[in-house]
Amino acid sequence: QVYLVESGGGLVQAGGSLRLSCKASGLNFGINTMNWYRQAPGKERELVAQITSDHTTNYADFVKGRFTISRDNVRRTLYLQMNSLKPEDTAMYLCNVQLSRNFWGQGTQVTVSS
Repeated sequence: QVYLVESGGGLVQAGGSLRLSCKASGLNFGINTMNWYRQAPGKERELVAQITSDHTTNYADFVKGRFTISRDNVRRTLYLQMNSLKPEDTAMYLCNVQLSRNFWGQGTQVTVSS
């Protein structure tokens, strides 16, 4: 069974930083593209950032230059470094991997106060 467990969310003031982590188990972590999504209340879930097995990264326009996705294949952990946070970044952040189906973690809440 695939498990994804996020951590690192919290309450931060605008302009601050947070580092999210996603610990994965039950899959061959190193060969899979891993994704961070977010979902704010009343809004659709949206892709934030993606990292492939060869560490190629892709970012949504709204986080480019502020967020950095990375992975540690030895620790089977995905990261999202979030800098210059804005109130509009407030959302539940979820780790995702697409295998035979989509697998999701439980999410970690990020709240940015103005």
